[in-house]
Amino acid sequence: MLIFCLIHELGHILVGIILKMKPDKLELMPYGLKVSFKVLPEDLNKKIKKGTLLEVKKILVALGGPIVSLILAIMFFYIEPPIVTKTDCIYSNILILFFNLMPIYPLDGGRIIKGILHIKYGNIASKKMINEISNISMILITFIYSIAVYYFKNIAYFLICIILWLITIQENKKFRLNMKIYKELDNE
Repeated sequence: MLIFCLIHELGHILVGIILKMKPDKLELMPYGLKVSFKVLPEDLNKKIKKGTLLEVKKILVALGGPIVSLILAIMFFYIEPPIVTKTDCIYSNILILFFNLMPIYPLDGGRIIKGILHIKYGNIASKKMINEISNISMILITFIYSIAVYYFKNIAYFLICIILWLITIQENKKFRLNMKIYKELDNE
């Protein structure tokens, strides 16, 4: 499954390169791998319709990984892999796809939603909204995973939930710090 996570991240990198973004670093995070891109000054200055070109690029890059996971799942439906079972390949890629599309920032789903909100409502409002969406999503996921642990007798749901809560708590701290900085800048 780790190879599929790496291929998923390569999907982000490929889309970024196609959009003329420069990959900066690849990090190992508790929820998988994370790729970062350098922000180019020309991306900050170009405007399109309701938002910035940079936000549209970020949304497309965030979609790159899930699209690759979907393509792999479909591909393995028709092709028999030589080393592992077809079912494992399909299941692994669908799992990566759905996990990454959860509306929790900084997962791909959260980044996509944040980018759309940023285009529509601006930077500060989008940060507030995605923080609320992430917290509400985590409460719902905790409820669903609790039922799953009981029903399927599988502790993996519990462990995934703990990792997601750690990510959410970390992002909540960053959010509060950002809001404090914005408030101090407004007071000056």
